[in-house]
Amino acid sequence: MLTRRALLRTGVAAGAAGVAGVAALETGVIPGRARVHEALGLTGPDGVVPDVPAGPAVSGSFESYGRGTRVGYRVLYPDGYAASAELPVVIVLHGRGGDHTSAVNDLGIDKYLTAAVQGGTRPFAIATVDGGKDSYWHHRTDGNDTGYMLNQEFLPLLAKRGLRIDRYGVFGWSMGGYGALLWVALQSWQRRVRPEVQAVAVGALSPALWRTYGEAQPGAFDDAGDFERSQVFGRPNGFRDVAVRIDCGRDDPFADAALELRDELRAAGGQQAGRHTPGYWRRMLPDHLRFLGAKLPS
Repeated sequence: MLTRRALLRTGVAAGAAGVAGVAALETGVIPGRARVHEALGLTGPDGVVPDVPAGPAVSGSFESYGRGTRVGYRVLYPDGYAASAELPVVIVLHGRGGDHTSAVNDLGIDKYLTAAVQGGTRPFAIATVDGGKDSYWHHRTDGNDTGYMLNQEFLPLLAKRGLRIDRYGVFGWSMGGYGALLWVALQSWQRRVRPEVQAVAVGALSPALWRTYGEAQPGAFDDAGDFERSQVFGRPNGFRDVAVRIDCGRDDPFADAALELRDELRAAGGQQAGRHTPGYWRRMLPDHLRFLGAKLPS
């Protein structure tokens, strides 16, 4: 039979083990924190697509020399504006496995755009485009050059539609969040030699960031050299004169890297309850659309 003293010692030990276990779980020493947080309702609510009308949408495609294939695109306008409106534009880069339809089909961004403008955000259009299912939005050895496509083909196409590209925004999530940051960083020299066309703001949700090549998703980079050339860390000059916002859920596998880059760039944003899910991205979309809209020309 346990004595009272032994029972107390056992209880104290169990309590200490429990506290240590929770601490290990929270710090990642014991895996599974995200699953536990989700079970306890600690990953935050899913964003709900606003109950507002979507504005006009114009879809099309073009033969892309940069990508070596036919590329689809879509231009979205807020409700109350014609599809010919001469608005500033935010270019949206989709995540891994997606295409130019993902921003509407997965996130409902067309209705979020209307809601943002109805809430007082400066009106702008959104332009989505195919970047390739797993291109990670940079020049690959298979010839897929998304940067060329965006700079030399898509931006001029948008200008011909009457959209303002003199000062534009860029937004992406997951693979597209990384791609948005990289594209802006790589354009730093263009902003100096061609200041009449430049990105002024970039928003990244849960950007797919890795600190070493060994950690990267297989197929995200051609080799270790490609990984090093395509880094967004360590190039603060690439974001000079560009407003940056980076957000990531605390239970997202990219949370630590996103926090590190946000601190390095002194960017806006933060770390909230959430995982690497469309529900989190929908929840954060209103903040990003307001952020981008505030930086665009009137």
